[in-house]
Amino acid sequence: MEDKLVTLAILTYTKAQILKNVLENEGIETYIHNVNQIQPVVSSGVRLRIKESDLPRALKITESSTWLAESIVGEKDPKIEKQSNKILIPVDFSDYSIKACEFGFKLANVEDSEVILLHVYFTPIYASSLPYGDVFNYQIGDEESVKIIIQKVHSDLEILSDKIKKKIASGEFPNIKYTCILREGIPEEEILRYVKEQHPKVIIMGTRGKNQKDIDLIGSVTAEVIERSRTAVLAIPENTPFKQFNDAKRIAFLTNFDQRDLIAFETFFNAWKAFHFSVSFIHLAESKDTWNEIKLAGIKEYFHKQYPGLEIHYDVVMNDNLLKGLDQYIKDHQIDIITMTSYKRNIFARLFNPGIARKMLFHSDTPLLVIR
Repeated sequence: MEDKLVTLAILTYTKAQILKNVLENEGIETYIHNVNQIQPVVSSGVRLRIKESDLPRALKITESSTWLAESIVGEKDPKIEKQSNKILIPVDFSDYSIKACEFGFKLANVEDSEVILLHVYFTPIYASSLPYGDVFNYQIGDEESVKIIIQKVHSDLEILSDKIKKKIASGEFPNIKYTCILREGIPEEEILRYVKEQHPKVIIMGTRGKNQKDIDLIGSVTAEVIERSRTAVLAIPENTPFKQFNDAKRIAFLTNFDQRDLIAFETFFNAWKAFHFSVSFIHLAESKDTWNEIKLAGIKEYFHKQYPGLEIHYDVVMNDNLLKGLDQYIKDHQIDIITMTSYKRNIFARLFNPGIARKMLFHSDTPLLVIR
């Protein structure tokens, strides 16, 4: 009987390529699917597939891999460092990066903050320096190809900077301090490293939104940053109808009635209380459960005492398709921003169950704010 292929992990292309070579060095055949054929390195959400019979051994290798363990599980929480007065906007020179810049610049103007535009580029030289022996075998006769990559990156950054300068001159963007930073490496790793070093108050990232298939995007850089960042991440779809946080009138906060949700909401409220909006607490359920109603009533009582001046709504959204139910609720109640928490999950949950944050990220044109 033919050995069928199974998906081991959904990763960014660069990570999938590294893991593919790690596994093949151990004699495990691997295949990468959903690759952007024109620009492989910018592929989002590729699937790393192996033979089903190799799965137990591949899982053992994956679990023991230092790179993957850090990447998937994350490190232990460090002591809380003082937050800087910076807003980080990772950019890839796309139209949705410009949309993220628009939000970020306008938020920085209100918050009296500095904007950091960070672009991470990947070169063969970087790949060959990774600690995996002959994981990559690029044939480079000289450094000419690397020079071309770096020249292109600098050119793209200058074009982006010129666009921003024009938007500032026209009054479309506020005139605030901003800095452009280039780093070499794997995008999500360098973004998270910058966050760990500099402690920005928020990360604002662009996404394509619902006009793209979520299967193609489920392993994107934005989703990786959302799941691993200790700083709040605001993901802005390209087709979001409004242009700044001030325009948000109603925010939906997804809750599982967990104590961590209450702590996260406190963090959220303190960070964004300068803005005026109402909040809808939503619990997503596939079927009616009286216990959910009781817990929602308890949350209602708690929040009325804690935030007497805040307009709050409470709903259990029932649908056997959770995303469809939430999508309908967003339309019916004119929700401007979805807010949710991101809990750490173990390595296997991360590998096999991408989670609702990733699905929401690419299902909707509504911005998503994720709080650790």
